[in-house]
Amino acid sequence: MKIYGIPNCNTVKKTLDWFKQHHIDYVFHDFKKLGVTEAKLEEWAEQTGWEALINKRGTTWRMLDAGLQNSIKSKADAFKLMQEKTSVIKRPVVETSTGAIILGFDEEQFAKLLKP
Repeated sequence: MKIYGIPNCNTVKKTLDWFKQHHIDYVFHDFKKLGVTEAKLEEWAEQTGWEALINKRGTTWRMLDAGLQNSIKSKADAFKLMQEKTSVIKRPVVETSTGAIILGFDEEQFAKLLKP
């Protein structure tokens, strides 16, 4: 299990706490320190679509000027932005042992991970 995010994000903190409370082992990948590869974004986008990876409700997106926001019209544009400003990625991104991903805090989906 791998959890991608930034450590000061409340949703990431909530997710990490949930995993700790349920004794689920995970590795944390800090976007701010380690970044994210285009290959990883491509993997995720195959499951969710690239649009779902952008957190348009977050501060980072809202602080971008409207021209830049409106210029994100393709996967390539989105990936470039997500690599330059990793905090625009919806988080956390939880990668399960099977390679499936869960975007954001989703207790119901996390609970399914516990089922044998």
